[in-house]
Amino acid sequence: MSYCPPRWLRGSHLQTIWPALFLKSQPPAYRREVWPTPDGGEIAVDYVDGDAGAPLVVLFHGLEGSSYSHYASALMHAVKARGWRGVVPHFRGCGGQPNLQRRAYHAGDAAEIDWILQRLAAGNTVLFVVGVSLGGNMLLRYLGEHGARALPQAAAAISAPLDLAAASTCLDRGFGRHVYTRMFLNTLKPKSLAQLAQHPDLFDGVAVRNSKTFVEFDNLVTAPLHGYRDVQDYWRRASSKPLLKDIVRPTLVLNARNDPFLPVSALPGNGEVSPAVTLEQPEHGGHVGFVSGRFPGHLQWLPKRLLTFFDLHLPGSTGTD
Repeated sequence: MSYCPPRWLRGSHLQTIWPALFLKSQPPAYRREVWPTPDGGEIAVDYVDGDAGAPLVVLFHGLEGSSYSHYASALMHAVKARGWRGVVPHFRGCGGQPNLQRRAYHAGDAAEIDWILQRLAAGNTVLFVVGVSLGGNMLLRYLGEHGARALPQAAAAISAPLDLAAASTCLDRGFGRHVYTRMFLNTLKPKSLAQLAQHPDLFDGVAVRNSKTFVEFDNLVTAPLHGYRDVQDYWRRASSKPLLKDIVRPTLVLNARNDPFLPVSALPGNGEVSPAVTLEQPEHGGHVGFVSGRFPGHLQWLPKRLLTFFDLHLPGSTGTD
């Protein structure tokens, strides 16, 4: 089930930007819960209800994403259409839920994935989990750190920035800096400054306001808030690529080779992953793009690919991918 882009869609940036600008659909009717976090904060959790006893598909969104992101809406519609159940847990400060704790979320936060999945696993015997972009890196770290103790029946990481130093370097240069990095910082900085208003000792607010790159922001905010020495220490220790060889649960790792967020040189080979990991690296797709069909296109390829992979790992299935 390989991915091939439509002829009218060319270029990695166009494949990345097009879905968010032109293909966002009305999301399914979510049922929202607000959960307390182990440290006294709150997160928003959006559910799509389905048949009793059906598999539960969990989606961890990307940086500054939500249940309304184009990929989340597309997958949850597909989940609902087959009578399965779905859920999109939001990271700290996302989905409209404010975060006034001393910490936020970051690419290496396997502990955040762990407690969320533990709660979701209660009463759910079949758990499939998807992580997109930053959420994909977090999920892969969780899978690698937990090995056979990991809770998903199977998992998938889509466009994960497996090597954070390589990914951040891409985003802090040229087109990436002027478009993607600026877009992310436009929401990350106000959220961080809201935290600072509650905890004035967290970081230098003036420096954060003036930051223009991920290396600056992560060095000022992300690294010190989450126990890393500096930005280089954060990028090295939070990257998921070194843990791919430790994953035990069946896991699809899907990265387009023209993803503008991650250079081809940073993609893993078969010798760098465990036998449980399926690497899929199509030539096209951009960053969480994978648009198909006639103009203006649709986003059905990725949900279909994910659910096909999960079908192979339903209890009792003997299929091979």
